[in-house]
Amino acid sequence: MCSRYNLTSPAEAVRAYFDLPETDLFPPRYNIAPTQPVLIVRRGHSGAREWRLVRWGLIPSWAKDPTKLPTMINARAETLAEKPSFRGAIRHKRCLVPADGFYEWTGKAGAKQPHLIRPRTNGPMAMAGIYEEWLGADGSEIDTMAIITVPANGALSRLHDRMPAILPPECFEDWLDCRRVDVATALEMLVPAPDDLLHVTEVSR
Repeated sequence: MCSRYNLTSPAEAVRAYFDLPETDLFPPRYNIAPTQPVLIVRRGHSGAREWRLVRWGLIPSWAKDPTKLPTMINARAETLAEKPSFRGAIRHKRCLVPADGFYEWTGKAGAKQPHLIRPRTNGPMAMAGIYEEWLGADGSEIDTMAIITVPANGALSRLHDRMPAILPPECFEDWLDCRRVDVATALEMLVPAPDDLLHVTEVSR
């Protein structure tokens, strides 16, 4: 599961890692929560990568009343191609979610210990995501996304049984190219991160 994450790298580092155009990004954010505006990277109509601010919590394009839906912040890789809420997006609207780390908690309710999980290189990483564009009957538009999760690797299984799917840079282009790369090929990229990729640090509540 991924219910909180951060993005604190300088804008230039994020641009370089994701090969983005020279555009101002938002300030460092240390505790990004569901329903907040978040940065995603996707392929634009021209085929070039672009960034967008969308709401964290996917709303399927076919939803009649989003207020009656649960907040879908995560999507399990194993059922992406089957669930009506996600199967259109995994086929046509894949994205990358820039982050520097994500959080998990252990312990009893009321005294839980937060842990920050981040790359050992202390730089940005790319969580696999899907996005949707919802259009209301009144003409209102909401762009939303969900982070894809996979089973936790051996290093993180003591904290939680799920983790975000983290994509290496060599997978970025294929993941984002929904016209050329089919769903079956995209799903093969969604695997637990290597045990030595991430570092776990206890942080203050």
